[in-house]
Amino acid sequence: MPVLIRPLHTLPAATYVLGVPTLSEIRSDFAVLDDWEDRYRYVIELGRTLTPLPEALRTDANKVRGCASQVWLATHVDPAGAAPRLTFDADSDAHIVRGLIAILLSIYDGKRADEILAIDAIPIFDALGLREHLTPQRSNGFAAMVARIKADAKAAITSSAPA
Repeated sequence: MPVLIRPLHTLPAATYVLGVPTLSEIRSDFAVLDDWEDRYRYVIELGRTLTPLPEALRTDANKVRGCASQVWLATHVDPAGAAPRLTFDADSDAHIVRGLIAILLSIYDGKRADEILAIDAIPIFDALGLREHLTPQRSNGFAAMVARIKADAKAAITSSAPA
């Protein structure tokens, strides 16, 4: 019988970023899941928290290269404030990848571009025990998504710098 920490829809709304639990919540849930199959199901459940990506954003420009599955990542930049702040809309045609996207959104969504550049998601991914249980293609796809997010953050900083 699978272990369910708590149904995601019962978490208080304040703990969500675009419907995704916070990284702290995800870490807590992973900490009590010993069995990889339970963790795998949980990652898939996380993917179900993503807001569906509108068809208009499923463009070639938003496609993330280097992923085995189709992944779209639309970056939105708010230039107000000391540094640009980025939010993301993302989706995939693979359930497990949608869950990985949810984890990435919990790490990066809503952060300033400089914060995004300072955060290394790969050790977080490793600490959750994901790399050792996913195929190399999925791990490479995760790294490609991180690289794309960081490239978008760098571009946001460059475009907001005074001329």
